[in-house]
Amino acid sequence: MTRVFREGHNRPRPRRREPLHLGPPPNPWKKRATIGIPLLFVALAAMLLVTRDAAAHPAPRANSAILNGPIAGVRNNYWYDYRSDIEEAQSELRKDLHRAKSYQDEREAWAEYRRELRDARSDYRKEMIEKGYIRRGGIVTVGD
Repeated sequence: MTRVFREGHNRPRPRRREPLHLGPPPNPWKKRATIGIPLLFVALAAMLLVTRDAAAHPAPRANSAILNGPIAGVRNNYWYDYRSDIEEAQSELRKDLHRAKSYQDEREAWAEYRRELRDARSDYRKEMIEKGYIRRGGIVTVGD
């Protein structure tokens, strides 16, 4: 048996409608900006870290003082000691530049690196002179 309702009672319920907004229309970029700005800062911080690590490697002009090949083409223990000294100096420079908090720290790190390069080359040269692979040039003094 079917019931008969009063007129208007068997109509479907009305759909839920959005509330009426009396202000200006919402900005669609506002929601994106709340997500995008933090992501932008994270990306910027990552770029700064990457460029700082890339800058921590010795520059090409700093590497010009490093010998590319052994003196007189002789690969002996002195050559390998020289190469290991260079690699150690580069590693220390990388670490020092990574820990540097000011320009003064960076300058001191580079000065120490150059000093270690000079010492390594000087030690290698002295050993090769002692072994006779390099002839010492005489010193000429003109004057009183």
